[in-house]
Amino acid sequence: MSRTRGRMKREGLSASIKELKKLGKDPLLLAVIVILIASLSLFIVYPLVKVCLVSFQSKGKFSLENFKAAFSFWYYRQALWNSLLMGVLTAALGTVAGFVFAYALVRANVPWKKFFNIIATIPIISPPFIGALAIIMLFGNNGFISSSLLKLQQANIYGFKGLLFAQVLTFFPVSFITVRGVLESINPTLEDAAMDLGGNRLKIFLRVTLPLAVPGIASSFLLLFVESLADFGNPLILAGSNFPILSVQAYLEITGMYNLPKGAALAFVLLIPSVSAYMLQKYWISKKQYITVTGKPTSSTNNVVSPAARYILFAVLCLIALTVLTVYATIIWGACAKTWGHDNSFTLNNFIYVFKVGYKSVADTITIAGIATPVSGILGMVIAFLVVRKRFFGRRYMEFTSMLSFAVPGTVIGIGYILAFNSAPFYLTGTLAIIVLNFIFRYLPVGIQGGVAVLKQIDPSIEEAAIDLGADSNRTFRKITLPLMVPAFFSGLIFAFVRSMTAVSAAIFLVSARWNFMTVQIMSQVESGRIGAAAAFSVILVCIILAAMALIQTVLKLRYHTSGSILSR
Repeated sequence: MSRTRGRMKREGLSASIKELKKLGKDPLLLAVIVILIASLSLFIVYPLVKVCLVSFQSKGKFSLENFKAAFSFWYYRQALWNSLLMGVLTAALGTVAGFVFAYALVRANVPWKKFFNIIATIPIISPPFIGALAIIMLFGNNGFISSSLLKLQQANIYGFKGLLFAQVLTFFPVSFITVRGVLESINPTLEDAAMDLGGNRLKIFLRVTLPLAVPGIASSFLLLFVESLADFGNPLILAGSNFPILSVQAYLEITGMYNLPKGAALAFVLLIPSVSAYMLQKYWISKKQYITVTGKPTSSTNNVVSPAARYILFAVLCLIALTVLTVYATIIWGACAKTWGHDNSFTLNNFIYVFKVGYKSVADTITIAGIATPVSGILGMVIAFLVVRKRFFGRRYMEFTSMLSFAVPGTVIGIGYILAFNSAPFYLTGTLAIIVLNFIFRYLPVGIQGGVAVLKQIDPSIEEAAIDLGADSNRTFRKITLPLMVPAFFSGLIFAFVRSMTAVSAAIFLVSARWNFMTVQIMSQVESGRIGAAAAFSVILVCIILAAMALIQTVLKLRYHTSGSILSR
């Protein structure tokens, strides 16, 4: 065994040396690798290091004083506990909802599949706090249901219940997408075979389908746990003072109390469970996938789900769909209401107000997202190519750091950028550059994941043949690899654009008088009680995103003859 390991190490070292020699012959490729590693270090690692250094420093020396000062106060201890509790409950309930949604569409053969797929897509392309805004409009003190229908005098939707509902509604599509992919990879003939052997439907589900889906379920749980911890918009709107959340308290400590060290300490504490869950998901759970290999057709008889169960699943899907549609219908209604809760008659004044007062934020948001998205998409494709196709010193570091943004809450990133780029030699505070750079590197993983998935399906011998014929790595990538990655590129592009347009947690730290952001404006309108204006901003934001998606979809069809929805890829 030791001899085998030694031989494998020698072979790996030899391969690395060969790759280094190849890099030496291709100076452009070497320069790209060096620039990318330096950029990832500067714009991802360095801000996080600054958060750590500031949180562990007091009067220029290593100290735990900031943590003692923060968590000696019971309110912050409660905020930490609330954040973890909310993360676990959101992950559990969101995974259940996502699994039911995915199982019904993949295994139960329910009607209206396209409709339900669209329903699961809507929260993904919307600002993450739209659910919270709709909940206030429906169940708040002046809510349509609480006040107009139920005649409640003081309806309190703020705190635990309202926040949990908003987060589950916001994040269950992430679980749906994750679990759907796993269920689609499970050969349904295994369930048919178990049924042929006399197994009842419940036993087949518990002993065949569910065990095979466990890795996807576990991955979904951890992803939703990270999403909940990273969420900022929903807690800022709904948590309230009686249910503190750590991400909000870190923000308030910096913007309200102007205490950067204590805010950094709170951010560092928030970082620990987020990164831990991400590492567990990426390097352990994601590797525990079951693969079924048979020589038989993979179609199912669909008898594995009884007619009664199919009706129940269909009813659950209709209930979830009705909830989602109610939320977004409320936002549209609120945007067209004169004064929500008092005078709900139709008006366009809220939209006039947005374009009159908030036009700059709309233009700034489109500008920032328009610059950051293509750069992030291209860099994602390049990094994916290097990670999958090339062997070089620092490859694992590049892969890890480029994907790290998925695990780091936006609040931590925002604080890190304030600390890292607020003094020489990297003074960027208040500029367009700091927001654009944040979005570029924060949403790199979107493009990287799509690129990696496509590259693993492309035979590398095609690229090797081009190199053997005299093409360098640059030409091979531009002329052969990149055209094959076009669908993944555009898919990553639209997701990065959506994320950039709907970002709030990091953006709220980086906006300035010169450069504002729509999501920050929406939060400001909610805080000032202008619910109608906030709803109008949200409607315009979603319309911009839908228009961008339609444009990219059209380009794909006309230029590359690609059909199907981008979001289904």
